[in-house]
Amino acid sequence: MAAPWASASLLRPKLMETIDLVLIAAAALLGLAVWADHRRLARAMAPRPAPPRLDRYPSITVIHPVKDLDPDLDLNVRSALDSGYPGDVEHLFVFDDDREPGVPIVEKAIAEHRDSGRPGSAEICFCGQPPEGRTGKLNAMLLGIRRANGELIAFRDSDLRTDRDALRVMVETLLQTERAGSVFAPIVVSEPAQTLGDAYCAMLLNGLYTPAACGELIRRGGDLPFILGQFMAFTRRSLAAIDNLETMRGQLVDDLYIGQLIEQAGLRNVASTHPIRIIQYGLDPQRALHNFSRWMTFSRTGIPQWSFKLPIVLRAVASWVGLLASVACALTGHGLAALAFAALGAASVASVNALHNRTGCAPLRPRHWVSPAVIFGLAPFVFTRVYLLQSRMRWRGRTYSLDRGSRLASES
Repeated sequence: MAAPWASASLLRPKLMETIDLVLIAAAALLGLAVWADHRRLARAMAPRPAPPRLDRYPSITVIHPVKDLDPDLDLNVRSALDSGYPGDVEHLFVFDDDREPGVPIVEKAIAEHRDSGRPGSAEICFCGQPPEGRTGKLNAMLLGIRRANGELIAFRDSDLRTDRDALRVMVETLLQTERAGSVFAPIVVSEPAQTLGDAYCAMLLNGLYTPAACGELIRRGGDLPFILGQFMAFTRRSLAAIDNLETMRGQLVDDLYIGQLIEQAGLRNVASTHPIRIIQYGLDPQRALHNFSRWMTFSRTGIPQWSFKLPIVLRAVASWVGLLASVACALTGHGLAALAFAALGAASVASVNALHNRTGCAPLRPRHWVSPAVIFGLAPFVFTRVYLLQSRMRWRGRTYSLDRGSRLASES
């Protein structure tokens, strides 16, 4: 009769094999979920057909809130003025005051535009400091609405570079989509990453937020319950339906909340088929981390829908599970399971890189491939700071006090 310890020693390898199989199956199931979601988002990012041309293009006022100095501001302004729009275009560049560093740059670009004889008028306006409960951007937008003469109104951030089709396709989409109250242009970080901080921002936008937005557009049949509003346009009727933004107070992220108001008014927020470029480069890790925290803060208040956030959360969870489980399995002698979980973590990172590449932007250099893993590694700490600790946020040269829900806090 075999000794009890002999029987136990025979059972131990079988138990180890069973545990390995269970762990490998768990890694495979989570990896399959990442793969299926990657396929879904990749299909959603496929180019969409452009809308047909209009018989008549209405006049439009493009309002440009400008604060501080963005990289290549002069080139961004010149691309805006040379819009190629077939109708009348009025550009209003809105600053706090004449001491802003971007004023002489914009003045020079406007003078060159006038001298060239190209169509479209442009002028500079000053809105002063925002009152309590209002961001500087919203303050500039409100002045622009009051000064605007166009039949349509658009808002454009100063860190964008557009070509001569972007504005036209936005207007065509807005006017030829049933119940459209607003249209926004999808954006991509287009410049090749020079630093690891640049790679973080490219992956965050091109590899995570843009695919999630494309997936949500497909899921909802072509619209969103919010606006990704770096470049957005409205009909006068839709702005009137939300009181021309006059009653908006307390919102840190204006464009996302405006989209919620548009939907509440029974109208749709639709996306243009023509992406535009956001110009960011030369970011150090600290500024990149600040951008990450800012985007998460905006998402908290402006994007309450978890259907948008789930693809991002799925990859973050897969990355963390892959890291922690591979280390635990290696330390406990489950070598094959450790390899399976390491492959899971690598797959979640590779998915983000591959989705970034589908935008058509410059692929990351090999030394920057690790950037999605760094984003996922930092995500729990940034989440904790934004949701539990953050009481102030600096944005565009201003520091805003926030309440516990990441909205503008009353200073009184």
